[in-house]
Amino acid sequence: DAGDVVQDLLARGREAHARKDQRRRLDRLQPVSEAHADAAEAEDPVLALESAAELGDAVARLKQDTVLCEHCFNLTDASPCSICRDTRRDSNHICVVEEPADLLAVERSGGFRGRYHVLGGTLSPIDGVGPDELRIGELEHRVRSEEISEIILATNPNAEGDATAHYIADRLRELDVSVSRIASGMPLGGDLEYADHVTVGRSLEHRRPLT
Repeated sequence: DAGDVVQDLLARGREAHARKDQRRRLDRLQPVSEAHADAAEAEDPVLALESAAELGDAVARLKQDTVLCEHCFNLTDASPCSICRDTRRDSNHICVVEEPADLLAVERSGGFRGRYHVLGGTLSPIDGVGPDELRIGELEHRVRSEEISEIILATNPNAEGDATAHYIADRLRELDVSVSRIASGMPLGGDLEYADHVTVGRSLEHRRPLT
């Protein structure tokens, strides 16, 4: 009805505002970092020190104003984030991504209206990154404690992303939840963050079970 439409529009507006605010904070760093680079190139030690201090202050402010969502671990200015607070989202479907930038890429596709879980990276034994360094345990806890019907593994289609997806699928195999992997519409070796919205949307639409 009309009330549902209004609520949906308001929710979408809040999400757009949160994404815009995040981008605006990052954009603040660009002129400061450019000024620092210009000063260093001009070999002006006083100006370089001043611009370096400004850059440090800008980074400190960004860090102070940004927190992790207590549910999905996305970067946000308030926890829970706007997506987790939005009652219009489908809480039965969780899209698992590596980083917050990947979450934004999926959101831009417009092909997903569920909720998210940000791992914080991928398995990489050579770099000392194992399951305990990622938020896989937190994902398992969500599956056990929430009414989730499907986990969509949207890690990047590369060696690390595939290994992480298969590990998570094996870990959740005994639980009462369907586990799928985004389709191969993504280029092999590519990063979700840099994919166009059509490719990301089709990858989600044609996801397949992971066996």
